[in-house]
Amino acid sequence: MIRLYILLVIVGLCTQSYSQDSIRVQFIYGSRPLKKYKAEEKKWFGGILGGHVGIEGDSGKFYSFEIHGKNKIFNGKANNSIYKIETAQEFWSIMKTKEDSLKITTVVVPITAEQKQKFDSITSAYYRQVPYSYSIFGMRCGASTYDILAQMGFFPRYSRFKTCMKIFYPGRLRKRLLIRAKENNWTIIRKQGTPKRKWERDVKFKV
Repeated sequence: MIRLYILLVIVGLCTQSYSQDSIRVQFIYGSRPLKKYKAEEKKWFGGILGGHVGIEGDSGKFYSFEIHGKNKIFNGKANNSIYKIETAQEFWSIMKTKEDSLKITTVVVPITAEQKQKFDSITSAYYRQVPYSYSIFGMRCGASTYDILAQMGFFPRYSRFKTCMKIFYPGRLRKRLLIRAKENNWTIIRKQGTPKRKWERDVKFKV
């Protein structure tokens, strides 16, 4: 009886340690209006190399790094940025248009219990005190999302400067994550955007 109890405890601990949840990395593609629709379609910051990326966690919460004040050229004091925890409606509305008109790729990333704990710890800390400013040649949504995924063990960790240079816009993170998704057979969900805009394309790659 005692041996059976010990075995059940061990199985329970192993199940808890290796149980998997998931996060969804949500990419909104950069774009610009087609000429004949310029009067009705808005310009977006960054155009084709713009867009947005954030992480959808549990309970429908979306986490993303955004500007909150005047833009900067280079990194400086973190007084113009915010790390947001928001609803799906709030997250998708960053482009000031309907979600149905956006071109979106979602990568569903399985995570362990330890990785979930790490994610919750990072996002809670960043929400309380954002660690860096938002700047053109510095940390933006793509670099910030890479920073979190790297801390969770999905990518190599770099210095902040190297992260900014390697992940200059969301498309560079998307390419790396799509390669990782193909390698690990993670779920990829795609949605085409409105035909009224010229959308950023995925860079072709081989796995």
